[in-house]
Amino acid sequence: MNTLEAILTRRSTRKFKALPVELEKLQTIVDAGRYAPTGGNCQSNHFFVISNPEVLKKLVELVQSAFAAMELREDLYKSLQNSIRLSQKGTYVFNYNAPALIVVASQKEYGNNMADVACAVENMMIAANELDLGSCYINQLKWLNEDSALLKYLQSLGLKESERVYASVALGYADTESGLPNRNQSPRVGNEVTFV
Repeated sequence: MNTLEAILTRRSTRKFKALPVELEKLQTIVDAGRYAPTGGNCQSNHFFVISNPEVLKKLVELVQSAFAAMELREDLYKSLQNSIRLSQKGTYVFNYNAPALIVVASQKEYGNNMADVACAVENMMIAANELDLGSCYINQLKWLNEDSALLKYLQSLGLKESERVYASVALGYADTESGLPNRNQSPRVGNEVTFV
């Protein structure tokens, strides 16, 4: 698979097999993230490669608890409304039960934190596609950046006081008959282009 094919065939995976991702593949994927561009080449991203089932379970519990305590309002982003609604029902699993999650943090006072982390996550999702793994961009930890219980737990895992999470990527083998992620190209209905 060439680079352009890996980009054009990448789709989000939201259903994963309960199979661990090999350490070598996780290392390759996180290296792709580490080589993403950063503003001024500052390289301030902090990657947490989480495949420990107990840590993943605890994160799911903390995220569900935080969203369940929020007020469900019509003016919220639709995905955020869905997170709150499912959490209040007690059925929310923010990482889609993926066997691996790479959480990416950056300096909270750094102006390019979100951009740098997004570039890293995109690189990792493209690398995952090439390695026949499914992936999904996860925003929920960013939305809960200042939740005290979640922040304390992330700090117990190594998050520095000066850092916050800006994105994550769920990784694993797709729960499909072939075990491969969906690679069907879908038509673009947005993202307007104007050549000048």
